[in-house]
Amino acid sequence: MIKTLKSLSLIATIGMLLILLGGALVTKTDSGDGCGRSWPLCEGQFIPTNISFELVIELSHRMVSGIVGIAVVLLAVLSWRHLGNIREVKFLSAMSVFFLILQALIGAAAVMWGQSDFALAAHFGISLVSFASVFLLTLLIFEIDKKFDARSLFIKKKHRIEIYLLTVYTICVVYTGALVRHTEANLVCGGWPFCTNASPFAFNLYSTEQWIQMGHRLFAGLLFLWTLTLTIRMIRHYRDKKVMFWGWIAAFSLISLQVFTGAMIIFTVLNLGIALLHALIISCFFGMISYFVLQATRSAKYEKEQANTSTKKTM
Repeated sequence: MIKTLKSLSLIATIGMLLILLGGALVTKTDSGDGCGRSWPLCEGQFIPTNISFELVIELSHRMVSGIVGIAVVLLAVLSWRHLGNIREVKFLSAMSVFFLILQALIGAAAVMWGQSDFALAAHFGISLVSFASVFLLTLLIFEIDKKFDARSLFIKKKHRIEIYLLTVYTICVVYTGALVRHTEANLVCGGWPFCTNASPFAFNLYSTEQWIQMGHRLFAGLLFLWTLTLTIRMIRHYRDKKVMFWGWIAAFSLISLQVFTGAMIIFTVLNLGIALLHALIISCFFGMISYFVLQATRSAKYEKEQANTSTKKTM
């Protein structure tokens, strides 16, 4: 069964990444209305008669989402049944299914009734949380055979809190990035890193879309700096822990690539491949940070158990 769960978890994780990229592709190619106001059918038909590029993109995204959704639900049920004794498994199983259903409902609502750009921007963030839940569940399944053991790692409380805060802030940055896409503010600024490098502080001339674009750049820049400083501190304090050492190097490398591809989107005038790579990298970065959250919660549990043991001994 463990072998089956491993294979299924890999399929579900890769599938969730495809859903994230598919959603970004739908937005970037303006294919959200490719199937009209019909859901789950396309133009009210099982097999549409009038085929367009936008219809193919939207329908493909729906089909992949449906197939992957079945894999995620199956993974959650089997994990709950066979690995429910592991502390995080039931929680992650429930999270993966809940957010999968939530993102599907938001997508359906956007198609059938339409949604504001601010509401649609939340769709990518919800999909990201769903992906992270499946990704962490996959890591737990692969921990079963003890090929890698991260349980010996203890993260100090002050570092745990910062990891939690960084995770929440990352979701906020992701939301601003999704808002840039949905408000079609990708190319409203011709320069980088400023909106107009010739007059970088002409804030009074900004349009709403330019404020959205520059707000995202500011938040993303702060995320880069925060990740950089936290990586340095984590390496300093946990140099002998390979999970932390290489994990934070990987996280910083990913956020550096994220900044680079963000700039390249401007320089290449919204090249589709670069834009999709931008979405893929932030998904991998969030998955990495989510893994640190998992390790932080384990450390918190261990610290609590140690405190309770000490209390009992003194009584």
